[in-house]
Amino acid sequence: MTAGGAPADGPGTGPPGLSQLDLLESDAVQIIREAVGECGRPVLLFSGGKDSIVLLHLARKAFGPAPLPFPLLHVDTGHNFPEVLAHRDSLVAAHGLRLHVVSVQEFIDDGRLRERPDGSRNVLQSVPLTAAIERHGFDAVFGGARRDEDRARAKERVFSVRDGSGGWDPGRQRPELWRLYNARCGPGEHLRVFPLSDWTEFDVWQYIEREGIGLPALYYAHRRTVFARAGMWLTPGAWGGPGEGERLETRLVRYRTVGDMSCTGAVESDATTPAQVIAELAACRSTERGATRADDRLSEAAMEDRKREGYF
Repeated sequence: MTAGGAPADGPGTGPPGLSQLDLLESDAVQIIREAVGECGRPVLLFSGGKDSIVLLHLARKAFGPAPLPFPLLHVDTGHNFPEVLAHRDSLVAAHGLRLHVVSVQEFIDDGRLRERPDGSRNVLQSVPLTAAIERHGFDAVFGGARRDEDRARAKERVFSVRDGSGGWDPGRQRPELWRLYNARCGPGEHLRVFPLSDWTEFDVWQYIEREGIGLPALYYAHRRTVFARAGMWLTPGAWGGPGEGERLETRLVRYRTVGDMSCTGAVESDATTPAQVIAELAACRSTERGATRADDRLSEAAMEDRKREGYF
């Protein structure tokens, strides 16, 4: 105990000799194990992006050498980057994992969703996600969201209760003192569990470097045909870009985050290794989502609005 009576092992402290990454890893593994111990049918949201890859790495550490005791779930917008889908499939095959894929296109085809005029499908993911959770009876859904990404994610708990439609109510936030988590849910409810909540983008990349974690190549600098829109470099594709007056260019870029191609922008960069990305981030003053995600620019509360509708 400290002089003030608080536990000495609070966030950011630990036994001598343990690094910040060691502590973050230990906390994340404990969160994953606790959720699996408390819940009957967990699942891990897996897009093939860097955060979900790190989360999968931690989950395999939590239970290895035994097989992962839960499946993966991906909401495929139909506008995902091909490199990311290929990496997703290679990881699933390499580790013998179970993967459920729910398609936004199927929901559009049968009339449960309508295509947006701007072609973006990122905001359409909530309905298929909630439907998949209900169909499979999942009661805990692991996600790779981090508090440093957005103000809405900053105030969501590690164990976040969601209602029957997947919606998040900030007024129902539960206390989480001294790493004590409440996994209870009412009928029809489920948990979203975020083991990377206290990690930053910088932490994620340092961990990727330390652990030798492989990522899709688009996270590193490469030459790509892009076009400028709203201050971002977007990749052309069947989703509808480029539009009238938008000119294709070849640029040396990389992606800080990956999602729907219609709303995820690249940044100009010459970083080709984790160490170079880390050095680049050390000088950066913008968050990855704020700099590269058009869907977060719709309003000041864009992320929170989507979370209330069932978003990650």
